[in-house]
Amino acid sequence: MRDPDTIEISSESGVAAIDAAVWDACACPETVDGGAPRDPFTTHRFLSALERSGSVGDGTGWIPRPLVARVAGEVVAVAPMYVKTHSQGEYIFDHGWADAWERAGGRYYPKLQIAVPFTPVTGRRFLTRPGWDDAGRAALAEAASRIAAQNRLSSVHVTFCTDAEADALGGGDYLHRITQQFHWENRGYSSFDQFLTDLSSRKRKAIRKERERAQAFGGTIRRLSGNQIEARHWDAFWRFYQDTGSRKWGRPYLTRAFFDELHATMRGDVVLVLAERNGEPVAGALNLLGRDTLFGRYWGATEDHPFLHFECCYYQAIDHAIAQGLSRVEAGAQGEHKLARGYLPSPIHSLHWIADKGLRAAVARFLEAERAATDEDIEILTAYGPFRRGPADTAQDPQD
Repeated sequence: MRDPDTIEISSESGVAAIDAAVWDACACPETVDGGAPRDPFTTHRFLSALERSGSVGDGTGWIPRPLVARVAGEVVAVAPMYVKTHSQGEYIFDHGWADAWERAGGRYYPKLQIAVPFTPVTGRRFLTRPGWDDAGRAALAEAASRIAAQNRLSSVHVTFCTDAEADALGGGDYLHRITQQFHWENRGYSSFDQFLTDLSSRKRKAIRKERERAQAFGGTIRRLSGNQIEARHWDAFWRFYQDTGSRKWGRPYLTRAFFDELHATMRGDVVLVLAERNGEPVAGALNLLGRDTLFGRYWGATEDHPFLHFECCYYQAIDHAIAQGLSRVEAGAQGEHKLARGYLPSPIHSLHWIADKGLRAAVARFLEAERAATDEDIEILTAYGPFRRGPADTAQDPQD
């Protein structure tokens, strides 16, 4: 085992202050074979795109302060850490904790957040070079809580971490939280129709009808990636993103410049679904591609057509995953409507260090009750999912 006592930790002014190859040697060492990263969101190019575009930084409430662990001057681990002055853009909600603490006379903000901003996607948060998993992770987690304590900050939150990270750190100084999302799993399907055969007859019919109605909106739907994506497509998607943002949370988190950065440095990681009518995009969904997973991120439209949202976000994503042999589709936060479309509940992990003992005890009690409720929800929702459960569900419907 590597000796954690030999590790020195620093906090930098941004990911841009760290050499891209050095960061990615920790974030995505699997790309040494030339393949895609498992998690495109922790790569240097994604996190630095957020910084360069002004999506994080001064005035955003997300101040980059990434942690870097070195041994004899060599970087062995990093973590994307931010000073937060609010709880927006996190998707693991702690607004209630903040409200309770401030009503009691405490100061909840600023706090520290180890996460990918605006990205409810599970992935490693303590990014280590091979062989440094345990020691690097422990050193980074301890450094984050020490920095918070030294600066009299209320808390540290590690959101959308892996279950291995939660198992290693939960139960010690960090409290372990479990919430849920809906993910689609590829069971070796050769086509969308083969996927449908796994569903009950009623659900097969419903999905076929939804796809037929969506695809009859009066135009075409296509998936674009890499050099197929043009500047005009980003102009259209920016309009979609603004519309969705203004309707859901008032102000979009990402700047227009972020999509230019995405085009310049990551368009090979993008799968952009566009619905076009008379040659003009009217709706779209943005996905990022990992080594074995397609990650759905944003959706928007300038025209309202029945079921077009489901087609662009969920069914086109499944089509692409099957065609490319991907293992799963993660379609973002929340949304029990995904269940009927083949996306089943999956546990989501996070870790929380709370400085004040009284607040920590109250949060721990809440998390214990929440975890029991989440476990029950996952069990019930899985049982009510669209997949066949018995002989009655195998009957052929007229369209099969």
